[in-house]
This record gives sequence, C-alpha cells and structure tokens, in this order.
Amino acid sequence: MLIKLFNWFVKITAWPAQKIVFRTKVYCQDKSVQGRHIKGAAIIASNHTSVFDYAAYLFVFFTRTLRVQMAEVLFDKKPLGLFLKMLGGIYVDRDVRNFDFMYKSEEILKKGGVVGVFPESRIPRKGEAVPLEFKPGTAYLSLSANVPVIPVYTNGRYFCAGRARVMIGTPMYPKDYIDDSLDEKENISRFTDALRQRIIELGNELNERSKN
Repeated sequence: MLIKLFNWFVKITAWPAQKIVFRTKVYCQDKSVQGRHIKGAAIIASNHTSVFDYAAYLFVFFTRTLRVQMAEVLFDKKPLGLFLKMLGGIYVDRDVRNFDFMYKSEEILKKGGVVGVFPESRIPRKGEAVPLEFKPGTAYLSLSANVPVIPVYTNGRYFCAGRARVMIGTPMYPKDYIDDSLDEKENISRFTDALRQRIIELGNELNERSKN
C-alpha cells in the first residue's frame, strides 16, 4: 500500500515536469485490444535506451503501479537507491546467480500486479546492434505466472534529444508460444525470440507512424 501511495504522489507532483522533459507521444498497435490502461496482471517488456525509460513509463502507464526490475548499480547510488526502493523497484544483482528478483516478480504478478522488464538486461553501448539479444527471464516469468507480456518500444529521445515516442503493442499470451513437442527450455527460447521480433516490429511501425 505504501508503494502504491508513493507512486501516486510522485506521478501527480512530477506530472508537469515530465510534460516538459519527455513530451511523450503514445501510439498503440491496436488500441481496442491494448491501450495505456492495463487490466489485471501483466508484464511490460521494452527495449532499453536509457535510465529514463522507466521514468517515462511511470507516466505512460499512469493508472497502474509499475514494479520494474532494476540493476544493482542503480540501488547502489544514494539517495537514488532509496527512492527506487520506495517506488517498488525490484533489485536485480547481475553479478551473482541470485534469482530472488524472479520470485519477487512472480509474487507481484500472482497478486494481480504489473512488472516491468528490460529483456536486454543493460543499455546498449555505442555501435552495438539494437535491440541486444534478449535474456530468457521475461518469457520464463510469463510462462511461470501465466500472465501476458505487453511489448513496448520507446525511441529513447528524452530531454533535448527530441520528443519521446512510445508504441504499445498487443499482449502476447504464453499459451500461444507453447509447442508440446518442445521441452521447457526450447519453449522459453521460442517465446523470447518472438518477443524480441515483436518489439523490433513495433519500432519499425513507430518510425512509419512518426512520419505522418
């Protein structure tokens, strides 16, 4: 409850500032299927361009409390770490084989919450092909909790870099990516590849719509 209240406080008080900083224009692949309001439990999976992706999504999905998996490096910075913890950030230590963040994420989903994930696991470096290869955790979490993944693409243009544009895709349901002839690892890989491809397609569609 405290996390939810703090989220509302931050979103309401920061609303005017984000309108100037992000100027986010939101597009939907099919608004009749999925818009900015998310009903029930779901995973939001997005390409990763900047540490500000999360901040922008707080306002894109304004009506829900977004619990995002975040790298340990962010929590190690004070007072940023405390702020992110109060917002409900899910601590992910990429340097150790500790999967507590997955158990925490699944617990949130089973209670009807929304979890945000950046499947690339890090921000791409200059010169790298984007998006990076996706880690399998998002697909595993979706299959384990039996919740849809909502793919999202952001152009990452914040502050003076231009106008932030975000494309929300239609939900991807885990049952649609299960092949009974494959084992669990193969099914997770299949879902992961499909998710990455969908986000690439959203990026292409966003580019086309932005021209109009």
